[in-house]
Formats: sequence, C-alpha cells, structure tokens
Amino acid sequence: MKKAIAIFVTVLFVFAMASLSFAAEEKKMAPAPAEKKMEPAEKTKVKQVSGDVKAVDMKAMTVTVSKTMKGKAEETVVTVGDKTKIMMGKEKKTLADVKAGDKVTVKYTEAEGKNMAKSVAIHEPKKAEPAKTMEKKTEPAKPMEKK
Repeated sequence: MKKAIAIFVTVLFVFAMASLSFAAEEKKMAPAPAEKKMEPAEKTKVKQVSGDVKAVDMKAMTVTVSKTMKGKAEETVVTVGDKTKIMMGKEKKTLADVKAGDKVTVKYTEAEGKNMAKSVAIHEPKKAEPAKTMEKKTEPAKPMEKK
C-alpha cells in the first residue's frame, strides 16, 4: 500500500511540474499588456479648425486653412487621406472639389508630425436674398352710388 501511495504522489508531482511548464510557455507566447502599443491621449484627440481655404495641393494631398483671430492670421495645413470624409451639405465630395476661398471646417488628429484630416465640411456659399420692397398697392376710390 505504501508503494502505491508513493507511486500516486510521484505521478501527481510529475503532472504538476508538466502543467507549470506549459503555463510558463503560454505566458511567453502571449504579449504582456504593458508591451501593447497604446497611443497617448494627446495624439488621438480630435481638433477642429474653421476658416477659408488658402491653398489645395493635389500632389501632396494637403489643404491649407487660414483663420483670423484677433487680427492675426493662423494657417493650418492638414493632410487628406483615403479615409477622410469630404462633404458639402449631404453630398460627398473629393479633394478636387475643394477650392481656394471656400469656407471649411476640418476635424483632424495629429499623427507622426502631420495633421491628418478626418473630415472636411465645405460650407455652401450663402445666397444673397433679394431685398423685399414694401410696396403698398392702392386701388382708386370707387365712386359713390346715388340713390
């Protein structure tokens, strides 16, 4: 009986050691949570700029947006990519539809030293409404009827 218990304990010990070695191998294969690449919150923060388009570079796929604040002009250059949504109202547009002088709102993120555009909203030019004239139409007085 003592021999059977000794064999049983030895077999349990061998299985315990084998399971520990398999667990250690799985840990080595799985990347540690600290090793995962996580972008800092600053890089993923979406920024926005509204202003007039100063230039469009089709080769470099960039749009330069100029906005004036307190008499000081600031320019922001954003790179347009394949995933950038360019819209005018509810219509989808392309970079070729963006022209210098257009009023736009661009949402972008900073990545790898570039401003990458997420969306470009082209504002439709406001149509001047014709001035309404206040004309009062009067009818000539009707002659009084005699009885």
